[in-house]
Amino acid sequence: MTAPHTITPRSQLDFGLDGDIPTYWFAGDPFKTRLFDAMSVIFPEGERFFIACVRDFRDQVQDPQLQADIKDFIRQEAQHGLVHDQYNRRLKAQGIDVDRLEAITHHILFKLVRRHLPARQTLAETAAAEHLTAIMAHGFFERKSILNQADPRVRALYAWHAMEEIEHKAVAFDVMQKVAGVGYLRRVWAMLVVTLSFNLHVLLNTRYMLKVDGFTRWQRLKLWGKGLAWLYGPGGLYMGLARHYLGYFRPGFHPWQTGQMRSYGLWLDTFNRTGDPVLAGEALHAAGR
Repeated sequence: MTAPHTITPRSQLDFGLDGDIPTYWFAGDPFKTRLFDAMSVIFPEGERFFIACVRDFRDQVQDPQLQADIKDFIRQEAQHGLVHDQYNRRLKAQGIDVDRLEAITHHILFKLVRRHLPARQTLAETAAAEHLTAIMAHGFFERKSILNQADPRVRALYAWHAMEEIEHKAVAFDVMQKVAGVGYLRRVWAMLVVTLSFNLHVLLNTRYMLKVDGFTRWQRLKLWGKGLAWLYGPGGLYMGLARHYLGYFRPGFHPWQTGQMRSYGLWLDTFNRTGDPVLAGEALHAAGR
């Protein structure tokens, strides 16, 4: 299936991360902010894991277009890791032990998962994770209310990351099916594993960050009660993604069958015209419903 978007690696982007971004940049809300911060801490090692799992099968790829897509996928994922490294330096300055959190992520992904699971399984988990990041791109930016009160610079960083996830969302999936020959049962099992492990990992990182921030146990309990309702409750962040998420479990599913983001073109046009990812992120946000 032909991709509707061109995979375009973009580098040397300036999001203004060295500026006066508030600690709680997401509506002044510690839980919402730290949830996204927790994702950012996972991303650098996660991107390296995705690259390694796709590279396992690169030499077996015969299709020249898929070979080119893999090359650009690797370049995009590597750049995502670099920018989130830059973002995560802000967290270190706030007292978050980013090095420890990243060491834990590295141990899980590289010392346990890649060392003890077959390459076809780790590729299937990569394809599942790529689907999750792609549908989160839709959830975060097609509903304007979600990130309406976020700092524009951080919102722009996640917008750029999201748009590039949309561009390459089928690469790992195509390698998984066309080259590795992963079947339906392994594909859906991998999605269940990734869904559970990713959410658990993010929430554990969030828990740690809120403790470092100095909130009392009672304060954290209130933050968690309100935050989990916002995240998983009716009308919450993830509930709006349910149908898109469940599509992955349909036999014959392919990422390009559904989920073309209507405002992707606006982000791309703004970025190409201005070269400014923050302006592009604001244009994307303004187009949300």
